[in-house]
Amino acid sequence: MKNWCLAILVLGFILLTVSYPPGAKADTWDKRTELTFSAPVELPGVVLAPGTYVFKLLDSLSDRNIVQVFNKDETKLFATILAVPDYRVTLPSKTVVRFEERASGSPEAIKEWFYPGDSYGQEFVYPKSRAVQLAKATNQNVATIPNETAQNITKPAKTAQEPSVAALKNAPVTAINPKGAEVEIAQAATPKPSATIEAKPSPVQAAAAPATNPKTSTQLPKTASNLPLVLLVGAVLLGLSLGLRSIAKRLG
Repeated sequence: MKNWCLAILVLGFILLTVSYPPGAKADTWDKRTELTFSAPVELPGVVLAPGTYVFKLLDSLSDRNIVQVFNKDETKLFATILAVPDYRVTLPSKTVVRFEERASGSPEAIKEWFYPGDSYGQEFVYPKSRAVQLAKATNQNVATIPNETAQNITKPAKTAQEPSVAALKNAPVTAINPKGAEVEIAQAATPKPSATIEAKPSPVQAAAAPATNPKTSTQLPKTASNLPLVLLVGAVLLGLSLGLRSIAKRLG
């Protein structure tokens, strides 16, 4: 009887290991990516100096994603940015960043970011005052949120429950057309085919590659906890053990 119980426990452990290998999808959960810029680049609410930065998602379960931008070692947060999903027919094999067309001498404005292998990327939402300028300069619709809500972009935020993050997620998202008029977000212009960062040598040279995050590579996000499965398997194993014990007694 003891051998039967031991066998069941071992089988349960194997099932758990196969179903949830250590670190499964932990790196792709937040889409952590290192981007290196050789010239200043603009994001909603902030201009980044030349250097290496970490882009990653704060809350990938939201229907409107939140992107955070850190320095290379993630000790300083530069921006918490609202983004809207942007579809790409061709799956990118490498990180793809698309820039807004800008006048000579101005920092390139980043419009979209795609993680390798994802058909849906992040289109950054700009404050209304800046979106009006970008829409006129590029002759394209630009996603936008109210200026007062955009003030939360540079506020520190560690979780999706932070007030500043909640304000961004609940903000009304529209688009500004080249004439400066506000339109539905669905009317945003279809983006041109993107090119990998490696193919854009000037005026901004950037190299992007998914990087292993030591903080996330060894565990899944809290929202993907194994606890419910562990409890379920434990209950099943306990029931089997009691059943086999009852059968053994009858046969004895």
